[in-house]
Parts: sequence; structure tokens; C-alpha cells
Amino acid sequence: MSSMAYTPAPTGTGLKATVQKFGSFLASMVMPNIGAFIAWGLITALFIPTGWIPSNSLGQLVTPMITYLLPMLIGYTGGRIVHGQRGAVIGAIATMGVVVGASVPMFLGAMIVGPLAAWVLKQFDKLTADRLRAGFEMLVDNFSLGIIGGAFAVLGKWAIGPAVNHVTNWAGTGVNWVLNHHLLPFVSILIEPAKVLFLNNAINHGVLDPLAVAQSAAHHKSILFMLESNPGPGLGILCAYLLFGPRSLRPTVPGAIVIEFLGGIHEIYFPYILMKPRLILAAIAGGFAGVSVFSITGAGLVASPSPGSIFAYLTETPRGSYFGVLAGVVVAAAVSFVVASVLLGFGRGEKAEEVEESDDVDDAGDGAAVPAQSSPEGATA
Repeated sequence: MSSMAYTPAPTGTGLKATVQKFGSFLASMVMPNIGAFIAWGLITALFIPTGWIPSNSLGQLVTPMITYLLPMLIGYTGGRIVHGQRGAVIGAIATMGVVVGASVPMFLGAMIVGPLAAWVLKQFDKLTADRLRAGFEMLVDNFSLGIIGGAFAVLGKWAIGPAVNHVTNWAGTGVNWVLNHHLLPFVSILIEPAKVLFLNNAINHGVLDPLAVAQSAAHHKSILFMLESNPGPGLGILCAYLLFGPRSLRPTVPGAIVIEFLGGIHEIYFPYILMKPRLILAAIAGGFAGVSVFSITGAGLVASPSPGSIFAYLTETPRGSYFGVLAGVVVAAAVSFVVASVLLGFGRGEKAEEVEESDDVDDAGDGAAVPAQSSPEGATA
């Protein structure tokens, strides 16, 4: 499935469109493999020593999957996006180099080296497309892929992997600093407005997930999985719209609530905020409150809840974290609902707008009647 299946395609040439396209490209490497992430999350939740069904034998699946399988799937997918099946193969080969050259899960490395290796191979194929003698195509294709792929694997082992390893460690240090100083809720000030601009996939799958997976591998859960994906703020805003929003839009809200909260497709509520931009304050307040509860209760998920449905949240919640996870979602929804209701004037502003529109229609009708009555005179003139 395309990463843009539930989101509008980026248009235009401005900064916003450029960021959206880049975010869509990052997300397109991760989203087709979300099922593999969920499988790893379920195995982790069930079979690690603190899981629901502890098993030393089955628990041995956890580390190889996060270290090798998931990064290579991302590198493979990124290469395939750039250059089809040949790009997919060379993306996997190159990703093995960064995996071996690092001590943390190489999701960021796979996102870099997979598409890069595929792009170089694509340029080579273009260069030789019309210059090969008949019968040598397969020989050149196989050896070019092997040589370029091997070179990128070595480059990944020696340079790209260690470099991304340092960046990941630096980012992890920054996240730990934010956590230790209890500042994590403030990231909602950045995340919620960016989500409404349809940058949610870029934030979640391109930035937060790689850090969260590394944290989950070490601590068997991560709060970072919940910073962007919390369905609470969207639910609260939609409920406020249902009660106090424009009457013409209220019939559309119940379906949007089902899609957003149960289906996990958050993009459905973004247009409601864009129609009344002040409601972004409700989303920020709800996100801030939800992350605060997650932090206080020590809640976290074992894998990315994609899509961000309440069902996905419950599935990826480790033992002992259900209270914190559910409390964070409920509090986020309640706070965003209250703030959105206030910003909507509890429906009073909508009634005033309806009265004003009615007056405008009456005035327009009266204005239309005058020329009709004086038309003969006007015709004479």
C-alpha cells in the first residue's frame, strides 16, 4: 500500500510541498513493512522475560528481527521505490553493511543507504542501457549489481553505519535529556501543528520510530511511539465539532470519529482543524496533556501503533502499562474536547454566524427586488 493511500498527494513547489514529499518518501519505506514491526512487537510483548508468555526459546527471535530483518526490509523497500527489483536487491545488500557496522538498530542507516545504492545503480543502468552487445546484458547486469552493492556494503560498514550510529546515539542522548528534565510534553507544540499540515508520517515513521525502536529494544517499551500517534486529541476535537461545530458539518463527524479513533486514520480530522485554525490550540493542549500522563505513569508501547487506532494501542501495550496508556488517551481526548469547545464558543459563535448569514440573504433578496420594481424606468433610461 502506498504511504499516501489515506493522505492527499503533496502539490506545489514551495517549502511545505517539498517537506511533504520528503516525508512521504521516508514513510513509503516504513509503512509497507508495518506488519513486520507489529509481528516483532507482538513477539516481544509475549515472549521476553517480562512478557505475557515468557519463553527463552521464542524470545531469541526478538534481537535478530530488530537487528537484521526490519532494517533490511526498509532498505529493500527504499531501493525498490528508486529502481524496482534491482534497486530492492542492492538496497538489501547495502543495508547489511550498515547493520554490521553499528551497535544500534539501523533504521536511519537503511533509509539512507538503500535508496542511495539503488540510485547509483540506476544511473549506471542508464549509462549502459544502449551500449551493451547482445548477449552480454545479463552478465553486465549481475556483475554491476554485485560490484556496486558490495562496494556500498563495505562503505556502510566503514563509514555510513558508524556515522549514523553516532547520530542515533546523539539523538538518543537528547531524548533522554528531555525525558530526564520532564520536557517531553512540550514537543506537542511542534508535533501537532506539523501533523495538521499532513507531515504526520514524516514525523512518526521518519524521525520518532527509529529512536523509539532503539529505546524499545533496550527497555521493552518506548513513550516515543505515542508522541504523534495518540488518537486522543483528534477524538476530542471531533466530539467538540459534533456538539458545537457548524451545523452543516455535524452529520459528517460520527463517521470521522469512527475512522479516526477506531480506524486510526488521523488525516480525517485535519481538515476540520484547517477550517477553523484556532483549534490547533486544542490539539496542542490535548497532546501536551496526553504525553504528560504517559510520562508520569511511565507508559510506553513495544512497537509502532500504525495506524494510530485505539485497537493498535491496546495490541502494542506491554504488561503493566495499560492504565497509563489508556489514561493518556482519555485525558488527551478530554482536554482537547474542553479547549475545542471553548474555542468554538459552545456553539454560540455558530448561531451568531447563522443569524448573520440569514440577514445577508434577506438583504440580498431585498436588493434584488428593487431593480425588478423599477425596471421599466431603467429601461426607459
